[in-house]
Amino acid sequence: MSNRVVCREASHAGSWYTASGPQLNAQLEGWLSQVQSTKRPARAIIAPHAGYTYCGSCAAHAYKQVDPSITRRIFILGPSHHVPLSRCALSSVDIYRTPLYDLRIDQKIYGELWKTGMFERMSLQTDEDEHSIEMHLPYTAKAMESHKDEFTIIPVLVGALSESKEQEFGKLFSKYLAEPSNLFVVSSDFCHWGQRFRYSYYDESQGEIYRSIEHLDKMGMSIIEQLDPVSFSNYLKKYHNTICGRHPIGVLLNAITELQKNGMNMSFSFLNYAQSSQCRNWQDSSVSYAAGALTVH
Repeated sequence: MSNRVVCREASHAGSWYTASGPQLNAQLEGWLSQVQSTKRPARAIIAPHAGYTYCGSCAAHAYKQVDPSITRRIFILGPSHHVPLSRCALSSVDIYRTPLYDLRIDQKIYGELWKTGMFERMSLQTDEDEHSIEMHLPYTAKAMESHKDEFTIIPVLVGALSESKEQEFGKLFSKYLAEPSNLFVVSSDFCHWGQRFRYSYYDESQGEIYRSIEHLDKMGMSIIEQLDPVSFSNYLKKYHNTICGRHPIGVLLNAITELQKNGMNMSFSFLNYAQSSQCRNWQDSSVSYAAGALTVH
């Protein structure tokens, strides 16, 4: 075994967000400065993973709730867009690069997770192709900059889990979620609507198409706020809403359920909702974004 440090490059910098550190810093600062921190300190957040021009301002609402003075480990759960995966996967590198500064993977926690036998390893190729985790790295770096040498990250690629697997992974992660020094970042966009996404649910009673999409998303968001994984699964089965991070969200909800059984009192609130554009006819398409935070009482 060599002790060479292996890095994942910021492969989407220059396309999904700017590769210039100073420019990126200024953008993130701008978005964060327009937002209130009403739910600090967050124990978990749900935030989007699209290009920053589309969702940067929405994501700020979640990241503003992060308290860098207590956060020491950041678990980032993102869905797999390119490889079929029926479990969860861990990275094979040590460092995740961002245009701001490098983020260190927590090899101690990785060791604990690996030992369970529940995870596979993703190749560097899979790691660098996937954007669902990477889009959270600059925001994580920015939110934590005042304590940049004092925290580690735990990236987890979440596969297309069955309900029982979501429950198992939820149980596993619940003991980490119980720790006030840990933060969970759950990566998800909401409805992907239009022919290119092969999804065109429309409830005409809501008015314009984009209003129907918003109503559908907000139905799902209010179920997430109820912290009930079974209702969330039923909602997805009924409407098939194209929420790409539904499995990471399912894992989080199951982890929360596990902690509530042990008497922990938590609440989740969505703080912002946005759409990439307003759909008015069948040729249109849009992606929805939502940002929210979990607080422990």
